Amino acid sequence: MLRISKIVDYGILVLTHMASRPTHVCSAAELAGDLGLGQPVVSKVLKLLAQRDLVASTRGAHGGYRLGRDADRINVAEIIDALEEQPFGLTECTALPGACSVEGACHIRSHWQRINRIVRRTLESVTVADMLDGESPGAPAAPASSVLVPAPKPGSRRAIPNITNWSLSK
Repeated sequence: MLRISKIVDYGILVLTHMASRPTHVCSAAELAGDLGLGQPVVSKVLKLLAQRDLVASTRGAHGGYRLGRDADRINVAEIIDALEEQPFGLTECTALPGACSVEGACHIRSHWQRINRIVRRTLESVTVADMLDGESPGAPAAPASSVLVPAPKPGSRRAIPNITNWSLSK
């Protein structure tokens, strides 16, 4: 099953929230409160994003975090790379070549590599700005009832709606 991890989801959530107010410098506590996430999770996400220059930090009494560059110049693949422990890959051999014991004799490896390249290019084509807008260019608009989710109350945990997952397996 293909699924984005919680930390990547939270990273995209943090970045889109920051992009909605690009001149505002946000603290980890403020972001956690605004988004209904735990401050330790938000701090971890910000630290990892800062290591890849996706966010920039400022120290001091009025310090905090802001986007490291414009939202239309940060893509989803970069966010995944910054937040995941392993390199991007749909299968072990596409993420870590040489890690699979049957890799040399595998007759479908080249197909997984092709699929991996297609998915990767797609993730590279979607930016934080696209996520902020809520739809990609040329995509049919989703019904408003499926897009609008009320903002969490300050201090509450974010509820993630039950979304149907898809996979390449039967």
